[in-house]
Amino acid sequence: MANSFNTVFYTGVTSDLQGRVWQHKNNEFPKSFTSRYKCYKLVYYSFFSDIEEAIDEEKRIKGGSRQQKVDLIVFKNPNWSDLYEGLDS
Repeated sequence: MANSFNTVFYTGVTSDLQGRVWQHKNNEFPKSFTSRYKCYKLVYYSFFSDIEEAIDEEKRIKGGSRQQKVDLIVFKNPNWSDLYEGLDS
């Protein structure tokens, strides 16, 4: 998730991407990081068949540099579009 200026990033893991992004976009948790920093735009996501793989990837992304995060997003989403509307139900 990113803010509208693409300057703040949030990385997380969920088993319900569409529902979790909806929660972020609608400030379901007003004291959360995404609410405080207005990270309402889904700019990158990846699916995994195993939760352990997903958690490992989350840790890898969080541990990487800002530039690595930007490069990952640009590789999959060069226009920094909000990918939420394209998610299948």
